[in-house]
Amino acid sequence: MNSEKLLEQEILASFERGEWKPIRNQKREIARLRASAEATLLKNKRVNIRISSRDMEGLRARAAEEGVPYQTLMASVLHKFVSGRLVETQRRITRRSTRTSRKRAAG
Repeated sequence: MNSEKLLEQEILASFERGEWKPIRNQKREIARLRASAEATLLKNKRVNIRISSRDMEGLRARAAEEGVPYQTLMASVLHKFVSGRLVETQRRITRRSTRTSRKRAAG
């Protein structure tokens, strides 16, 4: 079964369990969400950055998995970070990152 069908089944089961509640002042909430979406989609600044080729390859791969252009993925991640919605998960510590941390601490 594909992931869209599973998601539909999860939503239906959640609805049937009574987990969905009406939104108070629906018109105000729609207006708030619309304004937020418009602000998110407004792209009026350009930025140039230099990143490692390894990170660039990773971005392109993740973007391909998500089915979006890599620039869109980058903009989304940055937006989530500045809006406080990017949640950091437990980081994997590698020898390289540990050595880099020690160099920075010593320097």
